[in-house]
Amino acid sequence: MKFFIDSAKADEIQYALEMWEIDGVTTNPRHIRNSGKPFLQAIQDIAALVQGTDKPVSVEVNPHLDDPDEMVVEAQRLAAMSPNFVIKIPATDAGFRALRTLHGEGIRVNVTLVFSAIQALQAARLGANFVSPFIGWKEARGEEVWGLVTEIMEIYRNYCYSTEVILAAVRNARQIVEAARRGVPIVTAGFDVYKEAFDHPYTQQGLRLFADFWDATPIG
Repeated sequence: MKFFIDSAKADEIQYALEMWEIDGVTTNPRHIRNSGKPFLQAIQDIAALVQGTDKPVSVEVNPHLDDPDEMVVEAQRLAAMSPNFVIKIPATDAGFRALRTLHGEGIRVNVTLVFSAIQALQAARLGANFVSPFIGWKEARGEEVWGLVTEIMEIYRNYCYSTEVILAAVRNARQIVEAARRGVPIVTAGFDVYKEAFDHPYTQQGLRLFADFWDATPIG
């Protein structure tokens, strides 16, 4: 399984790259806003961090756009900025129409804001490189999510689609494990989710205990 970090903060991404060997980056307008930087500066800073690697960085088109031709123009502009950039297009009619054009031009696309298996199927049919079903939002509303994930994975296996699932809006370690059990190839989560997931209070308790024994034991 690959781990992507869902962030636009350069310090978080740098830490994740160095300490966790993170495999890619996903961003959205909220993350860009939280970075405190203008949009273009934020994504250029991220591009510099992954320059020379094959780690993809998902960058979203303006969410106000609802014309496929305008989406394509912006996607072309963004894709030209870095070979690492994958363009996030929404799972809408306009987005799917833009996807067809971008796929034909060899521009990588991540279809985002996916909340149903049929959206994921259409994205794969039209050549999406990635598809991002959001589970945290659905689960927060009391909706079951793992049936959706299982359906998408089964459909992709049935038809040998090369589209990779990026499970998005992941909120905790349990969700990462449940995704791994179902063969999801990629999860993306925030910095704090990974930080908490990789730590465990018993690990820290054990280190303190062993350190006490170490200190109480002669070396020579």
